[in-house]
Amino acid sequence: MKILVVDDEEDLCEILQFNLETEGYETDVAYSAEEALQHHLTDYDLLLLDVMMGEMSGFKMAKIVRANPETANIPIIFLTAKDTENDVLTGFNVGADDYISKPFSLKEVLARVKAVLRRHYGRENHGSTENIVLSHERLQLHVGNKKVLLDGKEIPFTKKEFEILKLFLENKNRVFSRDEILSHVWTDEVCVLDRTVDVNITRLRKKIGPYGKNIVTRLGYGYTFEA
Repeated sequence: MKILVVDDEEDLCEILQFNLETEGYETDVAYSAEEALQHHLTDYDLLLLDVMMGEMSGFKMAKIVRANPETANIPIIFLTAKDTENDVLTGFNVGADDYISKPFSLKEVLARVKAVLRRHYGRENHGSTENIVLSHERLQLHVGNKKVLLDGKEIPFTKKEFEILKLFLENKNRVFSRDEILSHVWTDEVCVLDRTVDVNITRLRKKIGPYGKNIVTRLGYGYTFEA
């Protein structure tokens, strides 16, 4: 899942980004609402949004996000030092999915993020994954209908190739050993050789064209998808 952190405190952004990425979320930061609105917000699965920022407040940005049909359903969690009842109500009235008061613990933020993502996408997809799309630039993997698209054109994939690419796109920049890939992808087979992983990786690299180079071999460790 991809998250955008919007806060004018650069140190806080760095801390949140580090911890969110440690938990496996792809995370970008913006230091103002104006900067955040320059991002392609449709790429994000959740916005962590500070309220008190520069010229444009988080509340105003949330209204803009909610007013755009393309971004109206992106979940928003407000991060703010304003915790009076009126402020909290304002946050929820402009479409917040949750509201975390500063100072907060990182464990609390991570728990709230996980809960909102689970609640939101569970509701959106009625407990399925049919609408989830994992992507890297012009490469898209549609989880529900098991399709991979490159520049909008479908690429024929075997089940194992699809599952390997899904694992990589869900965990960009994480190194997986061959044993880890086997345990994630070959769950039904009793005995599979490490070489099987190498063969599938080679085919996968060829099929995704220019993004084959993103699948990098870490000698002695395994494979990673570098974003």
